[in-house]
Amino acid sequence: GEEHYNCISALHKSMRGSDENASLYWLARMLEGGEDPLYVARRLVRFASEDIGLADPLALTQAVAAYQGCHFIGMPECEVILAQCVVYFARAPKSIEVYRAYGNVKECLRTHTGPLPPVPLHLRNAPTRLMKNLGYGKGYKYNPMYKEPVEQDYLPEELKGKDFFKERDT
Repeated sequence: GEEHYNCISALHKSMRGSDENASLYWLARMLEGGEDPLYVARRLVRFASEDIGLADPLALTQAVAAYQGCHFIGMPECEVILAQCVVYFARAPKSIEVYRAYGNVKECLRTHTGPLPPVPLHLRNAPTRLMKNLGYGKGYKYNPMYKEPVEQDYLPEELKGKDFFKERDT
């Protein structure tokens, strides 16, 4: 019932608040209460990107490994795998930079009026001669071929200069 959601919320908020002690408590309360360890592991995968993000890019690897470990061996042996992951997450630095930026992109798409802007010609795939003749891919600079980063626009013209990482959430 409702306590299922209350406990997962408490676990998330404890990890988010970097309280490893409380995080372990809520994890154990869930597992000892019969919660599916794969449910917890799935939520940890989400937490890795939503709350830790690029502050520790290895968090997502930890979460996926924990999920796989739980899937392979099940309870009760997988409890220590989840405990390790939960403590890792509680101790990890946190960043919601990607989570917010992606939200800003979604908001931009939802509030856009009219047809979405076309993909710039130089970014389009040109697998046929006709597409090449229409200018698809023309002027594209393949970065690995240059010693220095190249200047090139990747957003549609009407979004030029837009920075989803610097926008505020709505």
